[in-house]
Amino acid sequence: MQSKPPHILVADDERSIRLALEAGLSLNGFRVSCARSGREAVEMARGGAFDAVVTDVYMPDGDGLTVVRELRATSPATPIVMITANGAVDLAVKAMSDGATDFIAKPFDMGALAKLLRRHLEARREAETAGGQEEDALLDDFSRTGLVGRSAPMVQVYKLIAFAARSDATVLIMGESGTGKELVARAVHNFSARAERPFVAINCSGLTDTLLESELFGHVKGSFTGANVDRAGLFEAADGGTLFLDELASTSPAFQASLLRALQSGEVRRVGATQSRRVNVRVIGASNAPLRELAAAGQFRPDLFYRLSVLTVELPPLRERPGDIELLALHFLRRAGGEGQPPLRLTRESTDALRAYPFPGNVRELENALLRAAALSAHRLITLDCLPPHIAEACPALGAVVSAAAEIVADRPTMDELQRRYLQLVLGENGGNRRRAAMVLGLNRRTIQRLISRHQLPALADQEAEADGEGDGDTDDGQEDLA
Repeated sequence: MQSKPPHILVADDERSIRLALEAGLSLNGFRVSCARSGREAVEMARGGAFDAVVTDVYMPDGDGLTVVRELRATSPATPIVMITANGAVDLAVKAMSDGATDFIAKPFDMGALAKLLRRHLEARREAETAGGQEEDALLDDFSRTGLVGRSAPMVQVYKLIAFAARSDATVLIMGESGTGKELVARAVHNFSARAERPFVAINCSGLTDTLLESELFGHVKGSFTGANVDRAGLFEAADGGTLFLDELASTSPAFQASLLRALQSGEVRRVGATQSRRVNVRVIGASNAPLRELAAAGQFRPDLFYRLSVLTVELPPLRERPGDIELLALHFLRRAGGEGQPPLRLTRESTDALRAYPFPGNVRELENALLRAAALSAHRLITLDCLPPHIAEACPALGAVVSAAAEIVADRPTMDELQRRYLQLVLGENGGNRRRAAMVLGLNRRTIQRLISRHQLPALADQEAEADGEGDGDTDDGQEDLA
């Protein structure tokens, strides 16, 4: 029995392009349905099963990027190919980060588009046959580089790293401090053909132009005070490999011009030299400041920004992927636990506190908090008091206790009333059990019973009497009264 041809959804607002795509793909063995706008494409995709989607970037009533995001929410495995105009690589990269599978630039050959679709449809079939094993292997591969997470934003980061590793194009990594930009740069290098060559990293912040240019391009003897010998720069040290430039937003316009010249020519000139040297270096830049906005405001060279951002990887802050916090915590605790030692474990309250805390310092703050907790832990258990106080206070259970305590003292009761309310609170938290309440308060059960009677809490007293019985030989051991 012959299988049905793959069903392709084509979305484009231009009738001539829709007709050309419908005819061309039909002749190449596909079944085609067409949508005239992004919104219509989303509605059609919800109402029927399509094997793949081909969509233009620019459309009224919901552009191609909107189509990608909404389709991904309902059909995460469907291949989506974007059609983009020449020169719109930045939009294509944005589409990839939003979930597009691939893109093809106008003008394109219909046979090339058909071949692209068949490749992605076959890859989808293989992935479904493998039952997700390939994605698990991909995630495991990245976890070995220090990148940990299975949330949708991190899986998208992994895909972009894989695309970047296949080429020598410059890469720009954007993300808040502590999100792991250098780890991403190292992953791109380690998965690329340059993996056996050097990976060299430098933080550009805090260095003067002279020092930064000397570090990157090298210098000749006598070119400035203290230059006593010829010295190669980091571009030459990274020849054949990768150079990672962090905190690019902090550099001056003069340095940015020198860097742009080196990227365009593939040559570097040592400070004070007259001859340039050819280098084969893949440059990866990073910034925690929004370089696109800075370039638009004239605070960063736009030509350097576009040169660096051929491929852009945007790292999500930790607060946008809370589902990864527990995975990251276990990863850091394994590293902190020591070789051959029993694993460090988190209590439920500690896990809840980590999930509730917003982590403005991102993954780096989480790692430092867990290193501290590991050092303070007893019996290999990470309890709330092992965590930094500002993180422990985020625990929902702790917040409830604090709120209850605040309610107790809100109306400035007498000491006798305060004692009654506190006793009632502790008994309530322990299900009316005198034995457990006594352990919490550091009292014996006879004292607890006396206080219950004194404050006229008969229901709790009767409940406990039925459960434990009277006259069980409990004697006053001299412990202090609650007051």
